[in-house]
Amino acid sequence: MNWQGPGDPHGDRPQDDDWCEDDGARWPMTWRGLYPRERWLWFERLWGNVCSLRERYRLAIRSGWWEDEVQLEALAALAAWTDRYDSGEWDDPPGKLALLFELEHLAALLREGLDPFHPDRDRQAFVRHLIDLGCQPPPSE
Repeated sequence: MNWQGPGDPHGDRPQDDDWCEDDGARWPMTWRGLYPRERWLWFERLWGNVCSLRERYRLAIRSGWWEDEVQLEALAALAAWTDRYDSGEWDDPPGKLALLFELEHLAALLREGLDPFHPDRDRQAFVRHLIDLGCQPPPSE
């Protein structure tokens, strides 16, 4: 699949060891520096991760988390951390316990905002924010 567009002179992804596809490479932990279509994909992947993490760890995520840089970074880091355990890349029981203990600290970072996050209700606001950031959806969307 090629996401290269007129504004993407160097191909469809950065030359960075942190980029992830299904080949086992990693996604970057920030959207900054990505091309517009890559940004869209980065946020979409994080959206899915946040929905899963919210259920899995009963996180009190607030609506608008995508607008807060600290929450974005914290959620991206948690998603990367859990992914390494879930994939079997890491097999470190004390490290997994550390992750679980850190959930309380993470919850403090996620308290900003009044309304709880509801994926169905918040999806439109999320997409509008991506467009405002200059993200470009894949051609099929």
